[in-house]
Amino acid sequence: MTILVTGGAGYIGSHTLVELLSSGQQVLVLDNLSNASKESLSRVAEITGKQPEFVKGDIRDAALLDTLFSEHNIDAVVHFAGLKAVGESVEQPLRYYDNNVNGTLVLVNAMQKAGVFKLVFSSSATVYGSDALVPYHESMSRGQTANPYGTSKAMTEQILTDLAAADSHWSIALLRYFNPVGAHESGLIGEDPFGVPNNLMPFITQVAVGRRDKLFVFGNDYPTADGSCERDYLHVVDLAIGHVKALDYLSANTGVHAFNLGTGSALSVLAMINSFELASGKSIPFEFAPRRIGDLPAFWADPAKALTELGWRAERGLEQIMSDAWRWQSQNPDGYGK
Repeated sequence: MTILVTGGAGYIGSHTLVELLSSGQQVLVLDNLSNASKESLSRVAEITGKQPEFVKGDIRDAALLDTLFSEHNIDAVVHFAGLKAVGESVEQPLRYYDNNVNGTLVLVNAMQKAGVFKLVFSSSATVYGSDALVPYHESMSRGQTANPYGTSKAMTEQILTDLAAADSHWSIALLRYFNPVGAHESGLIGEDPFGVPNNLMPFITQVAVGRRDKLFVFGNDYPTADGSCERDYLHVVDLAIGHVKALDYLSANTGVHAFNLGTGSALSVLAMINSFELASGKSIPFEFAPRRIGDLPAFWADPAKALTELGWRAERGLEQIMSDAWRWQSQNPDGYGK
C-alpha cells in the first residue's frame, strides 16, 4: 500500500514512518515543517534503508491535495498534521480551529473526491473532557473539553463520525493518544520542538543537556499523591506501532472506531523527573510555577479495547523511555539543528 502521512516529519510522524516502512508500506509525506525538520526524514532513511518521498505543503491547500491524490496511487491516509500545544491553543483558538478542524475538512474532501476512504486520525485523550471519570474508556461520550486544542480534536472526531455515517465507504480509526515520550532506540530521531517545549520530556532532556537552566513544574497543589499532575506516559515507538495495527484493522472494518493508546497507569511529573535522573545520572533543577490553564490533575487510559481488537499494547517500560529519551538528546544536543 501507499500511505499518505500528513505531518510525517514531526515527532510521532517520523517514528510512525519507521514502522510503516519497516512493515513494507510505501509512504508519501506531506508536511509544512512548521514544527518539524526535514532532517528527520533523512534519519528515517538511515534507520530503515528507505527514503520517504516528501512534499512540502499544507493540508489546507486543496489544490495541492488534489494533485497528490491524482499523481499517486494512495490507499490510505495517516493524519498527524495539527497544532498540539494546550496552552498555546488557549491563547490562539482561531489558529487551532483553522489548522486542526478546517485542515481536516480540506483533507477528507480531497480524499472523498479521489475515492480514498481509509483514514487513521491522530486524536487525543483530551476529547473525554474535564469531568470524565478515570480511567478513560472508549465507551464514554466525548465530554466538555478543557481547552481549544481538545475541542478541535473532539470537533474533528464528530465530523469524521458524521462523515462515516453518511457514506459507508469510509473506514476511520480515531486514535486517542495519551502522553507519548521517549525516542527511537537508535538515537537518530526524537522529539525536537521549536522554541520552549510545551511537553514535559523534551523540557527535561533540554535541561539535562544544558540548553535550559531549569524545568518549570506547573502546579504543586493538585489532588494527587505529590501535588503534581499525573499522566499516562507511553513510549513513542509503541504509539507508532499502534498506527500500523490500526491500518491493518481498517482493511477489514468499515465505519468509525475509537481506540485509546496508553499504558493504563499514570505517573506524576515529579516521578518522571526522578526516573529520568536515575536513568541518566543527571540532576534536573526545577521550580514550581502556577498551574496552566486547561491542565487536568490526572488521567490515564483503559487500553483493553486496543489489545482486544488491534492486538496492541504498550510494551516499553519507564526505564526504556528514559534511556531512549536521553540517548536521543545527548547524541543530538541541538536536536536536528534546525
